[in-house]
Parts: sequence; structure tokens; C-alpha cells
Amino acid sequence: MLNKARHPGRRCGSPRAQAGVGLIEILVSVLITSFGLLALAGLQSRMGQAQFESYQRAQALTLLADLTQRMQANPASVASYVTASPAGTGDAAPASCASLTTVPERDLCEWSNALKGASETSTSGGTTTNVGAMIGARGCVEEIQAADLTAGICRPAIYRVTVAWQGMLATVAPGVTCGQGLYGTDDGLRKAISAPVVAPLLGCI
Repeated sequence: MLNKARHPGRRCGSPRAQAGVGLIEILVSVLITSFGLLALAGLQSRMGQAQFESYQRAQALTLLADLTQRMQANPASVASYVTASPAGTGDAAPASCASLTTVPERDLCEWSNALKGASETSTSGGTTTNVGAMIGARGCVEEIQAADLTAGICRPAIYRVTVAWQGMLATVAPGVTCGQGLYGTDDGLRKAISAPVVAPLLGCI
């Protein structure tokens, strides 16, 4: 009976074959781990963006409440708060509002500075930067219903206060126009929140 000699390098159980299989397993494991780490990095990036979006919205709500409360505290002059152009980023409001003579002027000036982040600053290399607000924060006040003091009608004036800013992720563009066209070509990056202010009727029956 003839014995067939087996080549040593072809034996499945040889150390060389086992080493080759082990190397492939290691490479596959490294590849899977790399994909997992990339996915984790993407998830962390998204979570960071979502957290920053939440922070910006919280800041915007604070600034929105600030001006609506100022307007409600000055009902006789509420019409003077209407803005011809957005306050905040890019406007001409002075850094100091002390010289302004009327309450609405001072309120809008201080609101503009708050929109520019003046409530919190950061100093680096001798340069002070405002960091207390959102990216490109702007604010608008518009009249959406005129007052009608006709006897028997007595319709109050209604104003809309809006705070707009630039978001990190594009979504559906806001329905209000405050800041429109000021945040690049993708209007989905513009975020906005609004609140109405109803002027009290004075002397209407």
C-alpha cells in the first residue's frame, strides 16, 4: 500500500496556516472597530451640535422675554419700540445707552447690546469678545394689528417681537421675516422665535 506524502506547508493544522487565519481575523476586527469609531465620532458631533442648538434657543428665549417685559412695563410708548431694521448684530446701536433720552430708545439700545452678547465677555490676548448670545443674534419688533379706538370696536394694537439667529443645522425656514437673507443662501439655517405683545387700550369705551 502506497503512502501519500503530504507537503508540510499544505497541512491545515500547520503553524503557518493558523498564523494566516489569525492575521485575517485581526484585520477584520480592526476594520469593524474603525467603522464603529467613525460612527461614534459622527454621533458625538451630532450630539454636540444639538446641545449647542439647545443652548442658543435658551438664550433666545431669555432675550425675547427681556424686551416683551420692557414693552409691557411701558404701555403708553409701546408703539415706539417698532424697529425699522433688525436690532443686534450689524446695527448702529452705541455701546453705551446712557445718553439716550427716551425709555424705548434705551430699552432697544440695551436689547441690541444684549443680542450682540454684551452680557458675557471673553478676553484673550488683550482682546475682549462678546460671547453671551447666539451666532448672529438679531431682533425685530413689528406691528401686526393696528389699534382701533372706535366706540364699540375698541381693538388693541398687537406687536410681534422676534429674535433670530444662525443655527448649526438647516431645517425648515421660519415663517417670520426677521433676519431673512442675512444668514447666507440657505434660509434653513435661520432660526427664529416670536412672542406677541398686546398694547392695553387707554380710554376706549
